Amino acid sequence: MNEYAVPAAVNVEPELNSTDLLEKQVAEAPDNALFGRQLSPGTWTDVSASEFREDVAALAKGMIAKGVEVGDRVSIMAATRYEWTLLDFAIWYAGAITVPIYETSSPSQIAWIIEDSQVKVVFAEKESHVKAVDRAVAQEKLDVVEQLLQIEGEDLDQLRAEGAEVDDAALEQRRSHAQLKDVATIIYTSGTTGRPKGCELTHSNFVELSLNAIASLKSVVHRDASTVLFIPLAHVFARFISVVSVAAGAKVGHTSDIKDLVDDLGTFRPSFLLAVPRVFEKIYNAAMMKAEGDGKGGIFQKAADTAVAWSKAQQAGRVPFSLRLKHAVFDKLVYSKLRARMGGNVTHAVSGGSALGAHLGHFFNGIGVLVMEGYGLTETTAPLTVNTPDNAKIGAVGRPLPGNAVKIAENGEILGKGVCVFDGYRNRPDLTEQDFTEDGWYRTGDVGSLDDEGFLTITGRKKEILVTAAGKNVVPGLLEDQIRSDAIVSQVVVVGDGKPFVAALVTLDPETLPVWLGRKGIAADTPMKELVEHPEIISHIQSVIDTANESVSRAESIREFRLLEEDFTIDSGHLTQSLKIRRADVMKDYGEVVEQLYADAAQARADQS
Repeated sequence: MNEYAVPAAVNVEPELNSTDLLEKQVAEAPDNALFGRQLSPGTWTDVSASEFREDVAALAKGMIAKGVEVGDRVSIMAATRYEWTLLDFAIWYAGAITVPIYETSSPSQIAWIIEDSQVKVVFAEKESHVKAVDRAVAQEKLDVVEQLLQIEGEDLDQLRAEGAEVDDAALEQRRSHAQLKDVATIIYTSGTTGRPKGCELTHSNFVELSLNAIASLKSVVHRDASTVLFIPLAHVFARFISVVSVAAGAKVGHTSDIKDLVDDLGTFRPSFLLAVPRVFEKIYNAAMMKAEGDGKGGIFQKAADTAVAWSKAQQAGRVPFSLRLKHAVFDKLVYSKLRARMGGNVTHAVSGGSALGAHLGHFFNGIGVLVMEGYGLTETTAPLTVNTPDNAKIGAVGRPLPGNAVKIAENGEILGKGVCVFDGYRNRPDLTEQDFTEDGWYRTGDVGSLDDEGFLTITGRKKEILVTAAGKNVVPGLLEDQIRSDAIVSQVVVVGDGKPFVAALVTLDPETLPVWLGRKGIAADTPMKELVEHPEIISHIQSVIDTANESVSRAESIREFRLLEEDFTIDSGHLTQSLKIRRADVMKDYGEVVEQLYADAAQARADQS
């Protein structure tokens, strides 16, 4: 099969926009809690639909009083917090367009977004963000920003006060001005090369995709459901979940520091989660390392194997009695404790951004949490395809959501079409034309396949496929995902483009490494400089790579690797906000290391001959 389409489950009137999702909630269930605000650690207070709408209206009126006009661009630069979504809806109620800025953005990135979008007002979270915007504006001599307001402090209260003179009729005129076809937000992609591209997503993208997604996920996202957002709201993945939760009436909490996530899950007790695969890998690895540290590593491994076997049997349609019995025992001993670490109520999770891997998917399903892997990009408003409770296939990224279609081009590239696909890039008609086929399919740049039931599987990124000197095509993700799943591996980058063989750069995980070192009798405070050359660690990583190599041909296998002292992080510029590798930046900063790796290998061969 090379094409699969799912008809829309919901038809939406063209004059509606994203604010109507909130209006509907207020009309149907004004007292339903749409948000939980954390006023102090462990203490949450509910915000009802009517209370949220009232504050949205007050801030929108303030923006109107400040001179924000229909179609103006307004930026939010903040961590994931309640006020992010509050301001997002207020901007829409004022008839304006939201332009997210990551809180970690550099002055040059901030300046580019402001200049390209012609941002009129910026909401910055704290003083350091205000200074960053000021510096960006001054460096590039920008004169478009008329208002720079700080979220923390008194600026929002003053904005509410200034809007008191704006009447409800004026606000309603602004709120209802936009239609489905109009731009709702401009999200700048975290591209690996060149300046970010501004994806113009419409109200149609959010409204039609949200309502059609709810039709497929109604047992997960509904008025009795809840979630905690910790992925940056500047990223389309968290942004879509935020909007779809409002559309469904689900309650949302926010946490800006992932270090507090476990504690926040324990007090908020969500029913579903969204995360990138690295988060699930860390949950698994942390549990495994803790079990081994407590002398229960063998029990955990048996429990993990049982969970995977149970999930595979369930997916096949029959779980043997003996396996059901063993699974029930481990549920009390192990699985229930893992679920408790996620708050105790989580039954489903949504994963996107990169491949989760079938083993982890089966493990979490086996412990009672179905991880519904999906696929999408900024240009598809996040999910183009997703597994659902009724139609899930672990290892695949699901079928298209209603109203969308997937097609596989002759070269293997995944093409998308439907209510989720954006209209184009801001100020770049050349790129827009380049990224769409003549018959309107969006070229994702990813490579994959469709099975006979319409489930999509991702096999690689077209632009990331390596071609060795011998002409062998290598998909790095197939190896990287397997190696990165090891407990002490943090990140891995497979290299070899134009080289005689495939190699890899590997970094170690500072969170799980101390327990592993203790088991091996190695001092936990050993400097990383020594650890990356330690024979025990090198031998372990080699065994991990050997196992990964079994899944590919010899020509595609990793022959050499180097352990790096420094990890790849968002702050270092080597990871995107969704924790994907910025391959070009890694190659730029570690190009000499890669060249030395191949030079050493060549010298070793010469010495042997």
